[in-house]
Amino acid sequence: MTYEIDFDLLLRSLPVLLRGLLVTVQLWIPSILIGLFAGLILALARISKSPALRVPSLLYIELFRDTPVLIQLIWFFYAFPIIIGVQLSPFTAALLGLTLNTSAYSAEIFRGGIQSIAQGQWEGARALGMRRSMILRRIILPQVLKRMLPAFTNRAIEVAKMSSLASVLSVHELMYQARLLSSTYYRPLEILTTVAFIYFVLIYPGTWLSARLERRMAEKA
Repeated sequence: MTYEIDFDLLLRSLPVLLRGLLVTVQLWIPSILIGLFAGLILALARISKSPALRVPSLLYIELFRDTPVLIQLIWFFYAFPIIIGVQLSPFTAALLGLTLNTSAYSAEIFRGGIQSIAQGQWEGARALGMRRSMILRRIILPQVLKRMLPAFTNRAIEVAKMSSLASVLSVHELMYQARLLSSTYYRPLEILTTVAFIYFVLIYPGTWLSARLERRMAEKA
């Protein structure tokens, strides 16, 4: 049996796939940026001496880390109307699920980074009369961000791949468009191979950057 690749189909499908890629990026970038910011807040609460901050943040982090992200996306879409009477759009539900999941993982990255800083730096800064917020901003976080950059890059790569799960909510992202084209033309080989290549082009620069950062930091260590 011989199989001939339909290159005309690839050309016809490309605009649809690129529209899906745009939606993928619209899911990916905000969920990373907001997730990182929320992760920092959660990490500070997680290492707080106050149980009122530490316990809820720990429960939040473990809840999102220990349940499948697919379940989280579906839950936000189907449970919100029942619980609070608000129907989220598929895109909003997917974005919310990815962002909250990212914030939980980012919080653990921040926590590990902050706790890796020698306690003597905190004590020395306090001896100089610096407040906790100032110590964090001027001394701790610059070091943490530098150390954790490879981990954050890896997380961004994971979120890019996880965004394909939004297709189960009929968000018109890249994977959804691929499934639609495959079922329309019955040519999954061409369509899915093209989608895999697009994901590779999207994600590989981050993988390359992460590897370079890890090598550079290993050389400096």
